[in-house]
Amino acid sequence: MNSTPEVAVAYHSGRGHNAVLARAVARGAADAGAVSALVAVDAVTEEQWARLDAAHAIVFGAPTYMGGASAAFHAFAEATSARWARRSWRDKLAAGFTVSGSKSGDKLNTLQYLAVFAAQHAMHWVSPDLLPGWNVSTGSEHDLNRLGFHLGVGAQANADEGPEAVTKADAETAYLLGRRVTETARRMYG
Repeated sequence: MNSTPEVAVAYHSGRGHNAVLARAVARGAADAGAVSALVAVDAVTEEQWARLDAAHAIVFGAPTYMGGASAAFHAFAEATSARWARRSWRDKLAAGFTVSGSKSGDKLNTLQYLAVFAAQHAMHWVSPDLLPGWNVSTGSEHDLNRLGFHLGVGAQANADEGPEAVTKADAETAYLLGRRVTETARRMYG
């Protein structure tokens, strides 16, 4: 690898909440020195497929709908089966993020799905490496990793509000995931 890691953020965002997180991940990766790219998985172009194939890391993002990843993300995952058969993404780094309207919202199911999807592609999963926030009397909803996820970034935004409902704490948690993925890529492939 040259000294500049390439990090792609492949995400679906039904109502804009997950796009806020995707942009934060990409900004964190760029600020840590990566070339970052956003890829909306419900409209992937051939150029974007090539970018995903060339990336050192792919951070996957899907909103949690009805206890799992969105149908649009599932369609993207199924569209990668030829890449799976060729082992095109083998040994890349992977990480994930999700958002739902509820504090729990069964987001863990989505993060597990994203991690298993990455494992099927023989990718290496990167966790956020953040202690849980908002779990002591002095904590608050403004803490990083305020929902306490370790497998990936889990965010919450009120279902009756638009993308502005994504909290600063959740966006900053996603930003730090982007930085961590870039730093890990530099250590692993540099």
